[in-house]
Amino acid sequence: MSSPFRSPTIGKMTEYRHSAHAVYDLKYHVVWCTKYRLQDHAGRVAERARDLIRQTCESRDVVMVRGAVSPEHIHLLLSAPPLLSPAKLVQYIKGRSSRQLQAEFPELRKRYWGQHMWRADIFCATVGAVDEATIKAYIESQTWTKTNRA
Repeated sequence: MSSPFRSPTIGKMTEYRHSAHAVYDLKYHVVWCTKYRLQDHAGRVAERARDLIRQTCESRDVVMVRGAVSPEHIHLLLSAPPLLSPAKLVQYIKGRSSRQLQAEFPELRKRYWGQHMWRADIFCATVGAVDEATIKAYIESQTWTKTNRA
């Protein structure tokens, strides 16, 4: 029986990450905007924002697969461990980057009140190589005994 965890586009097994008690491949597409939709991320500010996001991700064992810093919003594709929720991860990134950027660029502190340079809301979607129908079909094809039914 073939495994449902094969990438349909690549034809080989997905590269899973490992921790002490888990094997996983959790990827999130995350987007958030600047407060008031101000277009402040250009040049040095954008470069520093990217570096701060990368540092925060590394400190939390999160892999930044792709990222883009636009003038008014941030797009990230992140691979995170299962113990870290997407909401908590984004909270860490937004909090640290806001504090550091405003400390290093005083002009930002004047534009954003109370060290909140990001909007409170985010967009987050999971990303995967296996769709829901494939997982359902795989689960239904398994042989089950009375003791291991969910």
